[in-house]
Amino acid sequence: MVIVSTELLETKLRENPLIAEAYKILERDEEVQELLRMSNVNAVIRLRYNDHGPVHSKIVSGSALEIFDLLISQGVQPSSLRDKTVSNIDEAKLIVFLGAYLHDIGNSIHREDHELLGALISKDIVDRILSSLGFKGRKAVAIRQEVLHTIHATEYSKKCLTTEAGIVKIADGTDMSMGRARIPYKMGKIDMHAMSALSIRSVEIEKGVERPVKIIVTMNDYAGLFQIEEVLMPKILTSSIENFFEIWISINNKRQLYYPSQKI
Repeated sequence: MVIVSTELLETKLRENPLIAEAYKILERDEEVQELLRMSNVNAVIRLRYNDHGPVHSKIVSGSALEIFDLLISQGVQPSSLRDKTVSNIDEAKLIVFLGAYLHDIGNSIHREDHELLGALISKDIVDRILSSLGFKGRKAVAIRQEVLHTIHATEYSKKCLTTEAGIVKIADGTDMSMGRARIPYKMGKIDMHAMSALSIRSVEIEKGVERPVKIIVTMNDYAGLFQIEEVLMPKILTSSIENFFEIWISINNKRQLYYPSQKI
């Protein structure tokens, strides 16, 4: 069992040299870092939404890599490997990581259509990241397009066409604990989104019982269900990999199955 947090990404980076190198490049890239900062200027400061900046990027990246590893360990094949746009598991994992890290930079332009905007402005960024990692020619183009798809498909109503995109989309929904809403709450935003996020203590990911991946959401009260119903579940149900997941909630040390069979 792992807790969805920034520390999860640090663990994943120690396990994979390719992902670690990609992370170093992204962290040193001035454009990427300023786009993440500007995403929070628009989302948090101007709109008083939850965090969509550097911390959210790292949390989603770690969550996505954990979900990827769990699925692969239980025989789920990445779409990019199946369709021969990559040559190995590490390259498929790179698609997931780059998509997760960059998925919200479109917020630096506007919240509306930020998934499409993010995919468009990520093109040149992904090109230079892949070049720095040694990818060239048609292989680099194919990987880039897979990454852009994962970013575009994080939009709630978009159906994911790849396992990789589904992983990133669901990982995005797992960043829902109280810390993400603390800034807009302190700025005076009091609505159901803020209150429900503040009621969620932690999100954990582990190997499932009936399905490959179990996501456990621990909350102080049932207000946290709003986050599951309005944030996580729409992403799961358009991920194209929803049958690989089971969602549990824990309130007052009592754990209940929420999805696929609701018993609340």
